Amino acid sequence: MMSATRWDVLLTGARLATLAEDAPFGLIDDGALAIAGDRIAWVGRRTELDTVDHPSAVETIDLGGALVTPGLIDCHTHLVFGGQRAREFDMRLHGASYETIARAGGGIVSTVTATRAASEDALLASASARARALLADGVTTLEIKSGYGLTLDDERKMLRVARRLGEELGITVRTSFLGLHTVPPEFRERRAAYIAEVCDRWLPTLAGEGLVDAVDAFCERIAFTAEETRRLFERATALGLPVKLHAEQLSDQGGAALVAGFGGLSADHLEHLDEAGIEAMAGAGTVAVLLPGAFYALRETKLPPVDGLRAAGVPLAVATDCNPGTSPLLSLRLAAGMACTLFRLTPEEALRGITVHAARALGLADRGTLAAGQRADLAVWNVREPAELCYWIGGTLLRQRWVGGRRAG
Repeated sequence: MMSATRWDVLLTGARLATLAEDAPFGLIDDGALAIAGDRIAWVGRRTELDTVDHPSAVETIDLGGALVTPGLIDCHTHLVFGGQRAREFDMRLHGASYETIARAGGGIVSTVTATRAASEDALLASASARARALLADGVTTLEIKSGYGLTLDDERKMLRVARRLGEELGITVRTSFLGLHTVPPEFRERRAAYIAEVCDRWLPTLAGEGLVDAVDAFCERIAFTAEETRRLFERATALGLPVKLHAEQLSDQGGAALVAGFGGLSADHLEHLDEAGIEAMAGAGTVAVLLPGAFYALRETKLPPVDGLRAAGVPLAVATDCNPGTSPLLSLRLAAGMACTLFRLTPEEALRGITVHAARALGLADRGTLAAGQRADLAVWNVREPAELCYWIGGTLLRQRWVGGRRAG
């Protein structure tokens, strides 16, 4: 038991999906969970409360048998951006590939133009609306990437919006600097100069301003090479920043092995991941972040090697990849369901993928499970079975959201 002079809240009559390893979903029927400050103070069966010495609770709430899980964690989003790219959706339906659209000046570059033109307040307003949709589906922690500004001032603007969003919504927002997302038009003929600008000027400046929690890149034949990515990661490591990578989405560029070699937090997408990449990730403890929204939106057919990742013991996380071009997905619960249907994850794997393993993909050890000492980020659901969170397609299942020990909705 976590010691405390009092418990602020005692939740009883709950079906707790603790995500502990000792039972499917870590389920505790007729459970109780105590909160002291912003932490979980005690978890167990309600009947066990009579057998342990514990503080009194200021407030006791009977949840009437509702399911409680850790608050959901969306560990890969591009939530801050200007404009939208619905026309590209139409183009893909008429046969244009992602690469064809990108090479014709669409794709990321079109969002860069819209994002540069938008004010910080306008970006905050649009991102807030998208974030609130995710929160309404149980999310309590978000990762947000830059990468649509691609100038120092515009990358700063995006990262400032991400920080402001966390303050406005009262949640944890982890930022990832994604300067190597694509080469902006003004550097098209000066690629090496752009790499130098990102690595030697932008990253140190933004990190020094406290705006960067991790460093990301898009390692792909239409984006940046493994060697260009390596240079960025070397700079990030020198600055004491963890790294992660968009890897093996459209082709095998060896990105997963590269990021694993730097002890990276995660490698994301991974449809073209090979055995060497799997082995490297397993050895480094790098999380595999699966993004079924992009797979669905792009109508991809090559599945990520889930069986190989499982066999190697690589943790599997799931995220929305919310972005304007290839995954306009605003429900992490739906992403988990899609991971089950499209990638054949079990519901338990998917739920662990949007809680405990998503936390690991962000380097956060204080959340993702229901256990004493963990941050009291909780989701209370109007369902009984944990699998229902993946089973129901759409609809409103969330009853309550608790963030840092306080009821947030």
